[in-house]
Amino acid sequence: NFQMRPVAGLLSSRDFLNGLAFRVFFSTQYIRHHSKPLYTPEPDICHELLGHAPMFADRDFADFSQEIGLASLGASDEDVQKLAWCYWHSVEFGLCREGGKNKAYGAGLLSSFGELEYACSDDCPGGEGGKPPEIKEWDPAVAAHQEFPITTYQPVYFLAESLQDAKAKMRRFCEDLPRPFFAQHNAQNDTVHIDRPVRRAVGCPNP
Repeated sequence: NFQMRPVAGLLSSRDFLNGLAFRVFFSTQYIRHHSKPLYTPEPDICHELLGHAPMFADRDFADFSQEIGLASLGASDEDVQKLAWCYWHSVEFGLCREGGKNKAYGAGLLSSFGELEYACSDDCPGGEGGKPPEIKEWDPAVAAHQEFPITTYQPVYFLAESLQDAKAKMRRFCEDLPRPFFAQHNAQNDTVHIDRPVRRAVGCPNP
């Protein structure tokens, strides 16, 4: 099970993703301004509770989120950015096929009625300039380099065949990242184990 832990503000990508490895989701506590109820450029409590919290009840989604977190442990700054961008294009704004239709599983979509309609509606209302979004096949290697805006609707979304498909492709991508060690989660006692000894860097505080 995932735990939600409140934080006072935004965390670095590394700190946030590291928490996912331990099945901890860091949640903001403020709420969007009433003048813009359909969209917020920054995560607020509506986004966390309406977008993320319900999806953690789905095992594939929860495992998918943790997979990214486990890969971030010990990863280089460059690879942490790649993982963060994959997270953005999937856990935040991902689409998947269900019943022959594009459905949202990303929390950024589920918590924004306006962008949800924009991304999934057959008669898409269009974003800036009236243009519909581009839908790409879910490929973490591509998503890791796909730039994105944070203050407007997304111009590009990635579509997986299913949550299982999204998770499997993300796992293969994570396995190919160079890392000093590989981490695994033990569901029996809710701990994370690494596959080799690690020396603590000078200056790092004890846990």
